[in-house]
Amino acid sequence: MSKSAGFFNLSLDKILSDDQSFLDQARIRLLYYGLGIVFIALASLLSNVYYQHQPLITYTAVAMLVCTVISFKFLTYNGNWRVISHGLLILATAVNLLDVFYTFQNVNIVTIQMVILVVIFSFYMLGQTYGIFYSILNLIPVLIFLVVQYNHAYFIQFKPEQIDQSTIIIAVFANFILLIYIHSHFYTAFYLNIQELKKTSEDQAVLNEKLGSAIDKAEKSSQAKSEFLSTMSHEIRTPLNAVIGMSNLLLMSNPRHDQRENLEILKFSGSNLLAIVNDVLDFNKIESGKVIFENIGFNLTELMQAICGGQKIKAAEKGLLFNLDIDDSLNTKVLFGDPTRITQIIFNLVSNAIKFTKEGNIGVSCSVIEDRHNTITVNFAVKDTGIGIDQHNIDTIFEPFAQESITTTRQYGGTGLGLAIIKRLLELQGLKMNVNSVVGHGSEFSFNMEFPVSTEQHVPRVDNKLPLQANDTLNHIRMLIAEDNVVNVMLMKKLLSKWNITPTIAENGERAVQLVQYGNFDIILMDLQMPIMNGFDAAIEIRKLPDPKKANVPIIALTASALFDIRERVFNSGMNDYVSKPFKPEELLEKIHTLTVQI
Repeated sequence: MSKSAGFFNLSLDKILSDDQSFLDQARIRLLYYGLGIVFIALASLLSNVYYQHQPLITYTAVAMLVCTVISFKFLTYNGNWRVISHGLLILATAVNLLDVFYTFQNVNIVTIQMVILVVIFSFYMLGQTYGIFYSILNLIPVLIFLVVQYNHAYFIQFKPEQIDQSTIIIAVFANFILLIYIHSHFYTAFYLNIQELKKTSEDQAVLNEKLGSAIDKAEKSSQAKSEFLSTMSHEIRTPLNAVIGMSNLLLMSNPRHDQRENLEILKFSGSNLLAIVNDVLDFNKIESGKVIFENIGFNLTELMQAICGGQKIKAAEKGLLFNLDIDDSLNTKVLFGDPTRITQIIFNLVSNAIKFTKEGNIGVSCSVIEDRHNTITVNFAVKDTGIGIDQHNIDTIFEPFAQESITTTRQYGGTGLGLAIIKRLLELQGLKMNVNSVVGHGSEFSFNMEFPVSTEQHVPRVDNKLPLQANDTLNHIRMLIAEDNVVNVMLMKKLLSKWNITPTIAENGERAVQLVQYGNFDIILMDLQMPIMNGFDAAIEIRKLPDPKKANVPIIALTASALFDIRERVFNSGMNDYVSKPFKPEELLEKIHTLTVQI
């Protein structure tokens, strides 16, 4: 109902609103104009029966006329068509039964019309349930009366009134007008409603087509963005591989002190650039919904020690105290979860703590807050005595590419993606980061994570392995390198020469397959993006070779790509493992040794 409708309102427009359904508006219009028709009919009927000196019918007509006026006023004031419909149906039922059992003591054509009016009006206005209710309420008593009258058993101490032909004509004519009006009105309403539904359906089809087109464009745009980032990643990582790789080679050659400092700076800068590229790619992966969480067994104590091992050295270089506190009950437990994502979260938090702390200490803790035997809830907390964060800026620091202020960005650097990645990784698992911080005194980041617990106990590993001596163990390895980039080939040759390995080079995947067919190799390092035939196809062709020894030669993928499904594609093509460029020499050495240890 419109807010402008008041007690003295007589306008239909003020009781109609856009919030009402098309059918409800039709019902209100029916009442508005129908009550007008009823008023005219009752006024005509009243004047006729009044001059015929029929007091009971006159009083009934007056009562109905007053109720009609009240209903119309209530409708234009309140607009509640349901209440008015019930009121009119109750009134019509009462008058109908009064006429049958008392006033006329007979069922005539007017009575039958009234029953039909009640049936039609109740169904159209109030629906099936109330339609059946009011229909039964009128039909059953009338049928009972007819049965009783048929047996000549109906008798009351009141002489029935007789109505003349003029009154019957007026009543019949008025009832027919109402019946025709109700049918005509609702037929028009239903027809217009069907037309509106058809138009809506057509509009919906057009919108669905536009939506499908928009989704298709969005998917293509997202795919293009992912491919662009992957391509840019490959193009950036390829020279970075040379920069970091050459830095590692030179550092392995016992340089002078001043040269070592320069090389360390060069390596540090390359590693920072690589970290920025990785952050952007990780964030894009998360935003694209491509993150899949693993559920594998691991020991949290060993994981945390591995994460914080290198960070302790970084903290010590800045003169910071580093404390790692792990709940003793975690030492023997095997938890199920995603250790890679936990590593990413904790590593980013600790790195930030070290970055923004000039003096004082860094504290990392893992404490059990609830142990239910089959599941366990662990609180992770990273605390520092750094610059702190203003309370108004706490939400801002979790936004992508944002830091607390421009001054912070200039002074400490970084992309501002670390905390954004952490927040999204936690949100994807239904977790929330809690931050307590005081400017100038430090910050504490904490969150709770629940893990299923294995029934088996963890046995701490005792690493008795001696450092791997590449010169002694790998100098007999026959290695094939499939690589089209000249700089990377030169880097690989120099690196492998440190391990007394002289590789054979294939400039593309097709050449690599040919060399494997006619030669013998113990391991293959396979670049993935090469001309003529890429690394995936080359690996597939090698696995199809008829000679089992050649078909099963270990293959390590060397990739600078950052496509989301790269790991799956590598293993699906039959390769044994992969190393991302730029790679760490010790990582590559370990994988080569693992795959060729039986040779």
